[in-house]
Amino acid sequence: MRLFLASYRFGAFTDRLAGLVGTPGRVAVIPNACDAWPAAWASAVTSDLKPLQQHGYSPEIFDLRDYVDQPDRLDKHLREFPMVWVRGGNTFVLRAQFARSGADSVLPALLREDALVYAGYSAGACLLGPDLHGLETMDDPAEVRPTTGIEPQWDGLGLVDRRLVVHLDSPADPDGESAKMVARCRAEGFPHWALTDDDVVLVDGGRPQLLRG
Repeated sequence: MRLFLASYRFGAFTDRLAGLVGTPGRVAVIPNACDAWPAAWASAVTSDLKPLQQHGYSPEIFDLRDYVDQPDRLDKHLREFPMVWVRGGNTFVLRAQFARSGADSVLPALLREDALVYAGYSAGACLLGPDLHGLETMDDPAEVRPTTGIEPQWDGLGLVDRRLVVHLDSPADPDGESAKMVARCRAEGFPHWALTDDDVVLVDGGRPQLLRG
């Protein structure tokens, strides 16, 4: 299994992602964490395509809304890509779109098969933990039902065994909600990684490795 989980895009470890992937090629960019914000959707996606292109990748938008209730088709099309890039936004909305499309079972199976690399940041990283509890202070679960038609789900994909707390000491978190979530995890005894925007959790076939930027 190959995972690259960041607080913000590549963090300080663009080279380590390249090492996971090998030769840069096609990338399926999954933008669905932004689905609750239609006015900002296009610009948010474009802001991710350009950095990927600058690093030699060939990004293509891969909208999970096109695969609702079609997990077999989803599996077939994802196998065409050596890497998926799952951007930030609302983690609860992203979780719901994974559920509706079947990506919450298809992608873990592909990753265990080592068919592709999963690169995700912010919501795209938090999704892979055991659960989403605590994220409600930063992402609004109430956006899920109007956006997706289903209720929020609180389980993560469980591909890593710790919660990920992102944007620690970051301009993206001016109210310090990440620090509060870290304090809550410590008080309640939940294993977690607290990531600044330079930090990355890397998995390359073995145990997760925390890389400090």
